[in-house]
Amino acid sequence: MIFVKQPINLKSDKEEIMIEIRQEDILEQKETENVVREAFWNVYTPGCCEHFLVHKIRRCHAFVHQLNLVALSSGMIVGHVINIKSYIEGDDGSCHEILCLGPISVLPQFQRQGVGSALIAKTKQIAVSLGYKAIILCGDPSFYAEQGFYPAEKFRIRNADNMYAEALQVCPLCDAASLNLAGKYHEDEVYKVDDAEFKEFDKDFLPKKAVSGTPSQRKFLKIAAKLKQFKE
Repeated sequence: MIFVKQPINLKSDKEEIMIEIRQEDILEQKETENVVREAFWNVYTPGCCEHFLVHKIRRCHAFVHQLNLVALSSGMIVGHVINIKSYIEGDDGSCHEILCLGPISVLPQFQRQGVGSALIAKTKQIAVSLGYKAIILCGDPSFYAEQGFYPAEKFRIRNADNMYAEALQVCPLCDAASLNLAGKYHEDEVYKVDDAEFKEFDKDFLPKKAVSGTPSQRKFLKIAAKLKQFKE
């Protein structure tokens, strides 16, 4: 599926910038991976592996090609989002197919200007056209609440260990009241990273210093640790 590029005006404190969002071209993959690496470096962990995840997801059976999107400013990739098909093991015995979003990346110098929000909005628009009822992700609730996401607990959705996780967020793409997805969300195996494989992959990128103990890393650990026991 190919769709028309749609320029989006984004206003920052400095100047108005023009962003267009479209599918990633195969020739842009390395540039995209560099953007992802820059966006995540030292944010959640010392260094990062999200660029390797993007590389893996493109080759994953669950990869949704139509939702591999880049945001460009003056022809340069400044943001990216990727999505895969995932599922919830429903309490009613059904297997509910949903969309899993992430990683989503924006170059540091373009953050807090609406690029990420524009990528999410375009993702939701296309996801609806593809027939998906909901999007799930793991992320910071304070950001994703502004993008139409709710705690997964609201829909009685737990992680694979049957625990409510604060980081687990769901965005309904239909009437939220009719969204019957109660059950256990199973994260795809593609998100598991082999350390040796990752290190070999990262050798193709410029060396960068990994730093530990940053405020964003401490915040991430606190969010990830917030789990609640599910009660029938």
